[in-house]
Amino acid sequence: MKGSEAKMTGFMEGADKRYIIPVYQRKYDWKLENCRQLYSDLKKIVLEGRSSHFFGSIVSSVVPVGSRLEYHIIDGQQRLTTVTLLLLAMRNLIAQQKLVSQSGRLDEQIAQRFLISPWAAADDQIKLRPVKGDREALARLFGDEEDFDPTSNLTHNYRFFCDMLLKENISVDELYAAIGKLEIISITLDHDDNAQLIFESLNSTGLALEEGDKIRNYILMGLNPREQNSYYDTYWTKIEKCTGNDVSSFVRDYLSIKEQVTPTLNTVYHAFKIYADGIRQPITTLLDDLLRYARLFEKLRTCKSGLGEKRLDDCLYRMSRLDIGVTRPFLMEVLRLNQDGKLSSQDVLTVFLTTEDYLFRRNICEVPTNALNKIFLMLNKEILRYDGTTENYVEKFVYALLSKRESGRFPDDEEFSTALAAKQVYSMRGKYKAYLFERLENYGTIETKDVYTHLDNKVYTIEHIMPQHLTPAWTRALGPNSAEIHSTWLHRLANLTLTGYNPNLSNKTFAEKRDAEEGGYKASGLKMNQKIAQKETWGLAELEERNRELVALALKIWPFPQSGFVPAEKEFDFCTLDDEDVNLTGRSIAKYSLQNVEQPVSSWSSMFEQVVKFLHEKDKSVLFELVHAPDEDSSLSTILSGTAEGLRIPLKIDDGIYIEKNTSTAYKISLLRRLFARYEMNPADLVFYLKDADSADS
Repeated sequence: MKGSEAKMTGFMEGADKRYIIPVYQRKYDWKLENCRQLYSDLKKIVLEGRSSHFFGSIVSSVVPVGSRLEYHIIDGQQRLTTVTLLLLAMRNLIAQQKLVSQSGRLDEQIAQRFLISPWAAADDQIKLRPVKGDREALARLFGDEEDFDPTSNLTHNYRFFCDMLLKENISVDELYAAIGKLEIISITLDHDDNAQLIFESLNSTGLALEEGDKIRNYILMGLNPREQNSYYDTYWTKIEKCTGNDVSSFVRDYLSIKEQVTPTLNTVYHAFKIYADGIRQPITTLLDDLLRYARLFEKLRTCKSGLGEKRLDDCLYRMSRLDIGVTRPFLMEVLRLNQDGKLSSQDVLTVFLTTEDYLFRRNICEVPTNALNKIFLMLNKEILRYDGTTENYVEKFVYALLSKRESGRFPDDEEFSTALAAKQVYSMRGKYKAYLFERLENYGTIETKDVYTHLDNKVYTIEHIMPQHLTPAWTRALGPNSAEIHSTWLHRLANLTLTGYNPNLSNKTFAEKRDAEEGGYKASGLKMNQKIAQKETWGLAELEERNRELVALALKIWPFPQSGFVPAEKEFDFCTLDDEDVNLTGRSIAKYSLQNVEQPVSSWSSMFEQVVKFLHEKDKSVLFELVHAPDEDSSLSTILSGTAEGLRIPLKIDDGIYIEKNTSTAYKISLLRRLFARYEMNPADLVFYLKDADSADS
């Protein structure tokens, strides 16, 4: 690897040079603010008389092709492309006589020094060769403006430079000279250099790469140019299209399926590298699998299952409106099992509808969502683990959900009904309100209303039948307990409906709201308003009646499932070290799983001993430091010691390291959380499988 200072123009100059942006690179994506910053820096060079300005680094590998040199740009394509756009804007405006240069034929000079190779074939004269998605857009900028690609970021930034050149008071000659003062570090890789490692170690001043960009580079960078182009066309462009260019989220879901651990979005690339290096499969095998799952991801993203079942696609759309990404890994596996012939379309529909019911019931009952990620992460394997097969998959799926407790529970009819009846629905998050009213309006009919679109566009709004501010007429209508009725029922579901005429109705009496020619409940095309229009008055009796009707309807829309599955042996409920809301009182441990390795144990103490020893083997310095520097965490001094003396039941971890074993289960769990933090380990990697017991063991 060779690095040297160079002028940007010196790097770009030469009729025999080509600048190739390899297919593994992302598309050009510098924003207007990046271009504005470059233009501002060039102005400062002119106005302040600076002799130079550092513009960052460009890393390339040089490949001789016949009589010319191809510079494959590993890092710095955003800078190189942006300067090319600025020079092209200058050249075109001079050629169009919109700018005047004091230097003779500056437009031709710019073109032949930096932009084109005039002696090359007509379709191969442009020196910069971007990735395929940008190549045509750049070529059009060399032609007539009516042929420009208005959707391309290249076009947007080119036009920005044209605007700045035309309105600034700096001459084109001064700006051209300023470009000549941009300095870079040009790094050229030797044949034996590892381009991937160098790419990762660069501290670029350009835009940060997305995790998906890094993964693409990791997969394609080590291949020869022919393989790069082949794999890019065969696999990567299809993966990007299927995922809507959200490759980072897709790979996160993919790794969740494969590894049963969900990386954070900013560590997806690192996690993928570890996975890809560990499976030791040919790159084509990995890409085939990625593409297969990307197509499953696309079905969820576009709400088109491809199974010819409208109810399923409608369910997909409704769940997409709720934006519950934690379910995707599990749902992708369900679709895969359908593709493999293991599940029927009806099975898939039942799983998806039940998942929808589970999620919405939990939302209404305000069950904490922190358990959902782990539940859906492990759900498919949990189902298969019952008997090792996909037979009776739906029954086992329902059984698995019904077996959850506490923060994982599936609220039953009593809990759901009680919560929905008293819910302050008007205060719910907008996406859940829209979901609720769409279901209430459209359930059970093929004559559906586009509730989502009308709410999005503010055509529909949520209407309080009994208004938010009581008028004297409403106070009289509600009777002596009007204040109590109003405070209790105002924002509950029974007092809410949809309307496109909220301003017309406002605080009017019920009869006026019901009978208004424009926007009245009788004139409404909404099914829910037709029922309200049948009432003569609106008071406590009507609110209670509508409440009963809507709760009964909700139990039909979101039914509580039943399962006839009985496992051969009792499966265990589980929680993780990351679950802080779990009450372990009266629960015994049957086994634990640490980093996906299960270990049966007879007590919490046995688990505690094994896990602490595992951590100590991982890094022996941590506990030694805690023993010999107790002031660092004084709360540990009573249970962690260098000797057995002073401890009631000492547990020897190593020579000179003892831990008090005579502590409660809750304290052991608390200590493990603190130790996991010390070891920088994910507490979700430690899973406890529980069984019922009369009293918790020690």
